[in-house]
Amino acid sequence: MANPQQKIESTGTWRELLGSRYAPIAAVLAGGVLLEASNVYLTTSLLPTIVADIGGSAFYAWTMTTFLLASVVSSMLVSRILVQQGAVRAYLLALGLFALGSALCAASPWMSALLFGRAVQGLGGGLLAGLGYALIQRALPERLWARAAALVSAMWGVGNIVGPVVGGLFGQLDAWRAAFIVLAVVAALIGIVVTRAMPRTARGRSSERLPAASLVLLTAAVAAVSIASIVPAGVATALAIMVGVALGVWFVRHEGRIGNGILPRVTFAAGSPLRWVYLSVAVLAFGIGTEAFIPLFGQEIGGMVPFVAGLLGAALSLGWSITQVIAANASRDGARRTLIITGPLVVGAGLAAYALLQHEGPSIAVIVLWFVTLFIAGAGIGLGFTHLTVAAFASTAGEEEGAKASAAVNTVFIIANAFSAALAGVLVNLAAPDLVASARLMMFVFAGISVVGVLSAVRAAAGVRAQAESTADARS
Repeated sequence: MANPQQKIESTGTWRELLGSRYAPIAAVLAGGVLLEASNVYLTTSLLPTIVADIGGSAFYAWTMTTFLLASVVSSMLVSRILVQQGAVRAYLLALGLFALGSALCAASPWMSALLFGRAVQGLGGGLLAGLGYALIQRALPERLWARAAALVSAMWGVGNIVGPVVGGLFGQLDAWRAAFIVLAVVAALIGIVVTRAMPRTARGRSSERLPAASLVLLTAAVAAVSIASIVPAGVATALAIMVGVALGVWFVRHEGRIGNGILPRVTFAAGSPLRWVYLSVAVLAFGIGTEAFIPLFGQEIGGMVPFVAGLLGAALSLGWSITQVIAANASRDGARRTLIITGPLVVGAGLAAYALLQHEGPSIAVIVLWFVTLFIAGAGIGLGFTHLTVAAFASTAGEEEGAKASAAVNTVFIIANAFSAALAGVLVNLAAPDLVASARLMMFVFAGISVVGVLSAVRAAAGVRAQAESTADARS
């Protein structure tokens, strides 16, 4: 029989993670992801001011597309850079690129220079987000993995709230260049903490060749769906999405065939739950694609002022962030499996309820329910995300494969966001100019995708159970 004291010691707590020993490491892991997450929405909030100053309105949407593409490319190289450079140098490289890109943006005299700065920023941001996941299992004991994963993942939701607020403040002050300078300074400060607190992992030569074909295929797929959101609605949009989906399928088939790509080998092994874990992560992340249009619906359908509409858009992220921290406390395997399976259902229910509440001239009570239903949808994302992330951590053996499995959570997340944002734009345009119909169509489609995602969640949960039983047998 297990010693009760041993069981207590093997279960980490928030107090331990945020205590003096591990707090600096947790701050680095979470801070890097927060920089990446908040920067996206901060820049979006600043764009009207930026365009008014340096011009380039024709390239308005490319500020997001350029950053996203660069982030995807660098996120796919996280495991390789981590093995070759070690934890400290990898983080300093990521923070250096992000700070350099921010400085270039701050000094931009015209839009093309800003786009170049955004690309450099994206390279650093993609590395930061991937390292935030990849280093959890190297820098922290296993008992703290779940809470650290919850903290790091919650930064995406926090960034969706902080970014617009900070960006709106600097935009109001007509000080958009200062905003980018602040980002560079924050990156430098995190770099100081890295040199003092981050464990110095071993450096070595990667045992695998650079998966160039996989990089090209996946980058092209994300580029295609990103373009779909900025080309005129109609045939061009549909064609771009079809090309993106086809390239995505080609990427998956190529990865499974070569066995030496961006995803760990075990992803494609017979009976491996990892493929279902990644698919479940993608389904949960897919629901976040609705956020870009929620403030628009709030202003045009609900008659909200921009600030309140922005808060409505943040309701989903708030639900995700809060619930994720609470759900990380689940320590029993049965509870974890239940959260993983329940998550997509809650997301679907929240989005569908929001769709049903859409009509012209809503009352105050209905608007309050908009906030509630979006919070519920976000809570569904937070229920199982942490435990899916930990399942990915524990799915592989070996240093480089383990780093791949961890970093791939972030890569899958970013890719799902790109595809979902493109799909959301297409669905809204299909029913335009009737925004009520657009809101209903978009939310019902995304709700349906979430509910179908329960199938992958069931398979992922079964894999979590098998992993737990295998670990228990090994320890006994």
